[in-house]
Amino acid sequence: MWQIPSACNSVETVLIHRAILAKLLPELCSTLQSKNVELRLDDRCQEELRQAMQGDKSPLAPLDLTKIKAAREDDWKSEYCDLILSIKAVDSMQDAIAHINKYGSGHTESMVAEDASRFQEFFAQVNSSGVFLNASTRFADGFRYGFGAEVGISTARLHPRGPVGVEGLVTYKYKLLGQGHLVADYVGTHARSFTHRDLDS
Repeated sequence: MWQIPSACNSVETVLIHRAILAKLLPELCSTLQSKNVELRLDDRCQEELRQAMQGDKSPLAPLDLTKIKAAREDDWKSEYCDLILSIKAVDSMQDAIAHINKYGSGHTESMVAEDASRFQEFFAQVNSSGVFLNASTRFADGFRYGFGAEVGISTARLHPRGPVGVEGLVTYKYKLLGQGHLVADYVGTHARSFTHRDLDS
């Protein structure tokens, strides 16, 4: 996120399942705050952080709760183009999907999970042009998809005008399966390279 926060494929919102909220949230917020990311949390996440700051549950690096803001309705649909992140707790994957389909831009969503068995459900139900598993949303890019220079981005589902044949009714949805892959691994002097080839569907 802090690599190029103004890019259209940077993260704006993180949804965390309630089952891992206590374990994940304090360390995540601590890491993000140390990178000067402004945090905007829903009520449940704010309460979880307050509890985590007591006793031995406190995160590795100190957290400044005074710098964390309460998330508002507008935060869930905002494209900040800045070092700002909203975080919300959800009760289930269905809650997460409903939130994404209501507030998301339709650009790219990524599911981070140790158990990938429910990704097909997430992929099928999330209405975005790119749906990833365990990989950075920053991979949503024309060059990285093998298109050469990217001239624009569209989240529309169909675009034809005039007489339309079968070809004009076909649209695309990109699926990326990773294992914690980051765009940073594909740039610089020791960059990994991309391979583009047709796969069986």
